Formats: sequence, structure tokens, C-alpha cells
Amino acid sequence: MEEFLDRLPRKHQPAVDLAIDRLNGLSPSEPPLAFPATSQVDGELRELRCHYGPVLYRVLYRRSKNLFILLHMVRKNTGKIPASDIEIAQARWDDFKARMDAQPRRPPRAAGEDAP
Repeated sequence: MEEFLDRLPRKHQPAVDLAIDRLNGLSPSEPPLAFPATSQVDGELRELRCHYGPVLYRVLYRRSKNLFILLHMVRKNTGKIPASDIEIAQARWDDFKARMDAQPRRPPRAAGEDAP
């Protein structure tokens, strides 16, 4: 996602940053931004709609308690977001959830008197 943002034309970056900032400005108890700023894609997967003039971008994201997890970003050239892009976002969400739900690692034991 960061690579995509870095490759945007310089003039387009502030428009996308502003849309993301609006999303991040929501408190955990607030509902999603209303249409046309965002819309539901599939289940809890939503799209943040960004544009610079006629150029359209979509940031696919989900909410995880207090955080917005930005999963995938595309330049929109078609009427619907391609299924392949939705699958990428879903796979990234599944990976995020697996890592967040995993048992925490135990820190290594310090070497000391009882060390083997």
C-alpha cells in the first residue's frame, strides 16, 4: 500500500492523504463516513473513495476496534472493483487477524544462575 502511495503523481497524493485523514479522524463510536466518501464492498470490507479531478482511487479497508486497517489501494478504471482486488484485500485482512489473534510470544529467558 505504501509503495502504491509513493508511486502516485505528486499532485494526487494530497487528495488521497486528505481522504485517509478524514477516515482516521473518526472516533471508535462513530459510524463510517457516509456515501459518497465511503461505501460497503463486501461484508465489513469498505472502500474509501478518493479522486483527483477525473482520476479515481479506491482504498479498501476494514475497521478493527479503534483502528482502520488500510488493506489495498487501486486506481479505479472500471464500474466495479475487480474481484482480484477484493481477494487481495481479504487475504491481507485474514493475515492481519491471524497475527493479531496469535498467542503472544514468550520473551527469551535471561541467562543467569539457573541457566543450563
